Amino acid sequence: MLFQILADLVVIIHFAFVIFVVGGGLFALKWRKAIFLHLPAAIWGALIEFAGWICPLTPLENWLRRQGGARDYPGDFVNHYIMPILYLQGLTRGVQVVLGMLVIVINIVIYGCLVWKKDHHFHK
Repeated sequence: MLFQILADLVVIIHFAFVIFVVGGGLFALKWRKAIFLHLPAAIWGALIEFAGWICPLTPLENWLRRQGGARDYPGDFVNHYIMPILYLQGLTRGVQVVLGMLVIVINIVIYGCLVWKKDHHFHK
C-alpha cells in the first residue's frame, strides 16, 4: 500500500513538473528568480522529447508500483498519462518532436513578454 501511495505521489509530482515545463515561465512574469528554476526545467523537458528519452521519474514510478505488487506500464509518462488526455492515438516520434517544439515556442512567447515588460517598464 505504501509503495502504491508513493507511486501515485510520483505521478502527481511528474504531472506538476510537466505543467511547470510548459507554462512555468509565467511565474517569471511575477517572480524573476523563477527563471533560474524554470529554464533548466524547460530545457530538460524539451530535451527529453527531442531525444526520445524517458524521464527518470517514469522508471521510479514503475519500480514503486512493482514493489507494491502492481504492474508497471510500458513506455513513458507522457505516453501513458498525458497523451490519452490530449490524443486518441499513442505517442509517436513526430508527436514527441511537436511537444518539444511546443515547449520551446510557448516559453519563447512567455519570456518575450517578460523582456518586453522589462523594456517597456524601463522606458517609462
